[in-house]
Amino acid sequence: MQILPEGGGAEDALEAAMNYVGEAFALGVLDGIAPEALAEAALCAAMCELVAVRGEDHAAGVASRLAERAAAGEFSVSRRQ
Repeated sequence: MQILPEGGGAEDALEAAMNYVGEAFALGVLDGIAPEALAEAALCAAMCELVAVRGEDHAAGVASRLAERAAAGEFSVSRRQ
C-alpha cells in the first residue's frame, strides 16, 4: 500500500510517518496513557523495527545519533515554539 503520491521523496515519507505517530500519540493521551510511556514505547518499537530491517549495527548508530541530537537540545519543546 502506498500512502504517498508518485514521486514522493524521503522528506514526504518522513512527514507522513510523523503525522501517523502524532495521531497515535494523541489517541493514546486521550485514552489516559502518559506521554512519557508513549514516547518510550514508540522508541522501543522503532528500535525493534530498525533491528529487524537494518540490523543491530544500524539501529545502534541511529540511537547514537539521536542521543547526540537530544543532548544538543534539538528535540527540546522550547526550541519548537
